[in-house]
Amino acid sequence: MDRRKLLLLGPALALAPFTLAQAAAAPALLLADVYRRGMPLADYWVSEKYDGMRGYWDGKQLWTRGGERVAAPAWFTAPLPAVPMDGELWAGRGRFADTVSTVRDQTPNEAAWRNIRFMVFDLPAQPGDFTARLAALRKLLPLTAAPWVLPVPQARATTHEDLQALLDKTVRMGGEGLMLHRGSSLYRGERSADLLKVKPYEDAEARVLAHVPGRGRHTGRMGALLVETPEGRRFKLGGGFSDAQREQPPAVGSWVSYRYNGTNPGGLPRFARFLRVREDIASSS
Repeated sequence: MDRRKLLLLGPALALAPFTLAQAAAAPALLLADVYRRGMPLADYWVSEKYDGMRGYWDGKQLWTRGGERVAAPAWFTAPLPAVPMDGELWAGRGRFADTVSTVRDQTPNEAAWRNIRFMVFDLPAQPGDFTARLAALRKLLPLTAAPWVLPVPQARATTHEDLQALLDKTVRMGGEGLMLHRGSSLYRGERSADLLKVKPYEDAEARVLAHVPGRGRHTGRMGALLVETPEGRRFKLGGGFSDAQREQPPAVGSWVSYRYNGTNPGGLPRFARFLRVREDIASSS
């Protein structure tokens, strides 16, 4: 179909609801809120935020955050314990695209999977608060039979100044940011301040509702995305795209990440700019 027709059809296609199958498939994971200066740090653990894909091991099978089955090689999952584990599938700093390509391939590339690590940061089914679960995780991992499965290093958070110094160091080394996990928290499958992300900028996710046709130099291609946040707020996301991305924009129904600088009084993000497609979140069409 002609791309201009697709641009016009986008709004109608985008308003289709999520299917029950997709909703049922997605695991109930703890999702992060955003750290802001002034939040108390006394009960938090801090770790690096890995730039990979969320991975959930249910004790038998590996899943993405969006509920897609991960076709990992048998050798990768065979040594894993029959214990639910929440973590990040990660190929290393600055290699997000490599991770996505490897994890989403339904015919596993053996050589590519040799570069993937499963960085485990929680045991969802383990009783007790996070500090207790962390102690259990440190006893469970690492595994001699699976050196690619590792516990995420955690340290006690101290002050905002120390946190910012650690953030700066991590970013200089190619890391994405930090994570804060409240020690006294129980595991809950929802977005919560029990888990906080610390990054040099604010970012969030939204679902693509439509492609807005461009004007001027962008005539004939995408000018902006009409997106909707998980809270139901809609806005146009028009910055941060390359010419190639405007020629082949993120699909209607897909999820994207964007960066922004605070919100306006109505709650919409200020100076929002596209970051990337979130292929680890199930699309809706």
